[in-house]
Amino acid sequence: MKLLPTFFLVLVSLLAQAQTKQICITIDDLPIVPYGVSSSFTQFEITQKLLATFKEYDVPAIGYVNEGKLYNEGKLDQEKYKLLVYWVENGFELGNHTYSHGSYHKVPFKDFTADVLKGEELIRPLLKKNGYELKYFRHPFLHSGNTKGATDSLNQFLEEHNYIEAPVTIDNEDYLFAKAYAKAYINGDSALMKKIGIAYLEHSEKKLEFYEKMTTALFDRHIAQTMLTHANQLNADYMGKLLEIFKKHGYTFVSQAASLKDVAYHEPISKFGNWGISWLEKWTMSRGLKGDIWEGNPEVPKYITD
Repeated sequence: MKLLPTFFLVLVSLLAQAQTKQICITIDDLPIVPYGVSSSFTQFEITQKLLATFKEYDVPAIGYVNEGKLYNEGKLDQEKYKLLVYWVENGFELGNHTYSHGSYHKVPFKDFTADVLKGEELIRPLLKKNGYELKYFRHPFLHSGNTKGATDSLNQFLEEHNYIEAPVTIDNEDYLFAKAYAKAYINGDSALMKKIGIAYLEHSEKKLEFYEKMTTALFDRHIAQTMLTHANQLNADYMGKLLEIFKKHGYTFVSQAASLKDVAYHEPISKFGNWGISWLEKWTMSRGLKGDIWEGNPEVPKYITD
């Protein structure tokens, strides 16, 4: 009879683990997306502020690098390279986002895969020097293959070169808000910056709720989410408030490795096209699901897109 309470406790523990909300925060297009903020000091300030926020909230974020952004007229820009050094020396992982951020849907396979390998020439030794290994690859524009053949070919190449694909499940379209925010920053319009920042947080929470609804419809549970965002002035100023939104919704922050342990990432994709969308949306299309699951996807405010 004493076995029953023990079994019950184990079952409760397993159910609690299954319902744990986890999210991995990923930062694309490193070293930075400046949107006209060209000062080396300001770009370092953005990086410093962003990483300080991650440390404050105990977020094991990973940054995905475009090494082509490190060069000016063929010469390595040491100030931009130092931004990556700062990432790694502060305990944050880096991944490969190709050298030039070309679209796999537009660039021939041979050229694209060469660009992948070119994109690791600096970050691989930088990571090794600091005790890390280059493991993860993120598709530019989330273009992972517009046909099954193209997708399978790229996946085989990545596997042969010991890369792990890093899908995205949550995309809050921060780049649209960030570009508007940078313009307001350059113009010294603090009131507009605040308006954009608040709208960004509201939109991000609505996107989270939309993707959560899609997640539970697909898997009947919460999965370890992977969020796409960027290193820019907007996120430097508002990342803390964004992370508070995730905490309010019950999320804990995990590494890229931890998020990809979720079996949801083995969900097959059988629908292909020229889109750059969340894997949740790809999985939904692959299952042929329609109707309510697609409803409620929030739109970016018109004054932002304008």
